[in-house]
Amino acid sequence: MSKNIIITGTSRGIGFELVQLFAKAGHNVLALSRNEKPIQKLNLKNVTCFSFDLGDIEAYEKVGDFIKTNWKQVDILINNAGALLNKPFAETGMQDFEVVYNTNVFGVAELTRIVLPFMKKNSHVVTISSMGGVQGSMKFPGLAAYSSSKAAVITLTELLAEEYKDTGISFNVLALGAVQTEMLEEAFPGYQAPTTALEMAHYIFDFSLNGNKYYNGKLLQVSNSTP
Repeated sequence: MSKNIIITGTSRGIGFELVQLFAKAGHNVLALSRNEKPIQKLNLKNVTCFSFDLGDIEAYEKVGDFIKTNWKQVDILINNAGALLNKPFAETGMQDFEVVYNTNVFGVAELTRIVLPFMKKNSHVVTISSMGGVQGSMKFPGLAAYSSSKAAVITLTELLAEEYKDTGISFNVLALGAVQTEMLEEAFPGYQAPTTALEMAHYIFDFSLNGNKYYNGKLLQVSNSTP
């Protein structure tokens, strides 16, 4: 049975790989990213993509309209888009925090809110967080905005699972360790992560399709390293 899947942050890294995995498995995908060209170039028949900025309030209406017109329902939402800032706290102003939180927290909340009315029993909302957002995990200087935003969506996931527990919709959050992506390279030039974007995409692909049978309101730490 093919499912209808929405994925954010699809222009590169894990999101880019996820779109291809779901498409190859015969699912319908709405790929959302500020830069839609990398997905467009793949020319996958069951994939729709358009430019989508999590900070643009009108963009969410476009998503709602697409679902109403084409799908009627959504089976899986993967909140994968993320903004990573590596900057000393003394230089991290309110505007820096706003940029990071707009994508990593407010965008996740708003897209989830828009998509939820189209979800039914056994649907799954998967949000991608980071090990840096897990209480008690090793922390790194320069990531005050990023890691605190990733902590916020962990708690948000727990709250949504409670609020929607009677609907049969599951909400889970994956705290990823270091994955070799362009975003990581930009923030930490030269750092070599132990996991590739494709390897992590395979895990998220499987978890999105099956994890809701076993988990709801849960944080899973997906990391084989300290960061």
